[in-house]
Amino acid sequence: MPGPKPTPVEPDLKLPKVVDVVVIGGGIIGAATALELSERGVSVLLCEKGQIAGEQSSRNWGWVRLGLRDPREIPLMCVAQQIWDGLDARIGRKTGFTRSGILFGASGARDAQNLERWARHVDGLQTGARMVSGAELDGLLPSHRTDLECALHMPRDGRAEPQWAAPAIAEAARDKGAVLMTTCAVRSVDVQGGRIAGVFTERGRVACDRVVLAGGAWSRLFAGNAGIDLPQLKVLNTVLRTSPVEGPEAALWSDDFALRKRADGGYTIASGHENTVDIVPDSFRLAWWFLPAFRQEWRSLRFRWSKRWAIEAKQDRKWLPTDVTPFEQCRVLDPEPSGKVLRRAWSNAKKGVPALQNAELVQSWAGMIDVTPDAIPVISGVEEIPGMFVATGFSGHGFGIGPGAGRLMADLVTGVEPCVDPAAFRLSRFTDGSKVRPDPGY
Repeated sequence: MPGPKPTPVEPDLKLPKVVDVVVIGGGIIGAATALELSERGVSVLLCEKGQIAGEQSSRNWGWVRLGLRDPREIPLMCVAQQIWDGLDARIGRKTGFTRSGILFGASGARDAQNLERWARHVDGLQTGARMVSGAELDGLLPSHRTDLECALHMPRDGRAEPQWAAPAIAEAARDKGAVLMTTCAVRSVDVQGGRIAGVFTERGRVACDRVVLAGGAWSRLFAGNAGIDLPQLKVLNTVLRTSPVEGPEAALWSDDFALRKRADGGYTIASGHENTVDIVPDSFRLAWWFLPAFRQEWRSLRFRWSKRWAIEAKQDRKWLPTDVTPFEQCRVLDPEPSGKVLRRAWSNAKKGVPALQNAELVQSWAGMIDVTPDAIPVISGVEEIPGMFVATGFSGHGFGIGPGAGRLMADLVTGVEPCVDPAAFRLSRFTDGSKVRPDPGY
């Protein structure tokens, strides 16, 4: 089955010679950054090597959640949720956002205690977070047959449509003056006198004094060619969708499966805990950085040898602006879904939510999640290259937090007071002696 099809975005035809900022990457982070900057009167070129939202931004679960966030992300996610509330009206387009509520299930006393402990992170934020069980849980998850004893209910969490959102935001950025170029890879940055002076694209040079790298799973490769050491790996997540069926309105996460209702009446379903990790050369180069994360998450990671090793081993890691780059050789990263994960998630979902017995599996796909050693993003300037900024490594949390990340990045690029303290997301945390590891979780 082919992957999801995001709303098509027609590119602009003429590459500008000069802009204030070039944003590299047309996913939700790049699109949100371009919109925020354009609304502030900054001239922006958004360059995408393939199509807008062609990769993980259209392949994720579509959750807009505060629940079970790393505590370091909570302030930024609060900003993001406020933006989502008024986003459709602001941009004049549909993203599918609705506050449907999300249930985070617990199968035993230990899970329940962990959820209660996490909930303390949002005390005083008026989220409505609370533990539910018995008839109350049954009312939120009608006719379920799961083994859940209770769940953390986040009533103000919600969902949006990944195939709609980033294209809609990108089009809104164009409304405000941004130039959108698709099938136009940025090959490298042009650094003169130690600072950003422009970029080299496959269609020519563009002068600018600021660049935002929002390249998702490709960010490490691009950064490395620019002399920036960015520890980042890729994790494969498998997703399926069903035909329309009557079922629960609230989204659900559990160990066995996760699901959320779609705007078309069907459901997006995935494993609640399984992700596939292809062993590649960077797995060894970055093993020390990721060891704490591997130790913490080893039960949910499925390591495998695959053709990704040969693909990445053959990729150029250094190139000139005149060279054809890996970004032009692979316009859209479209990995094969894991058949085992797909079958298990679908079987568990049908057992847990009997309404799904009447649904058909109509599509499945996989996406590559860009992850960092501490599972929180980099939203930061690059100290060694004035004018260079990075927004990547969202570790599977990027869709929902995307509008907030775009606002924070625009704040950093324009030098205004940031909407939240960006210290936790600084790139230099990997080199300044900080302890870099994931939050212990819920």
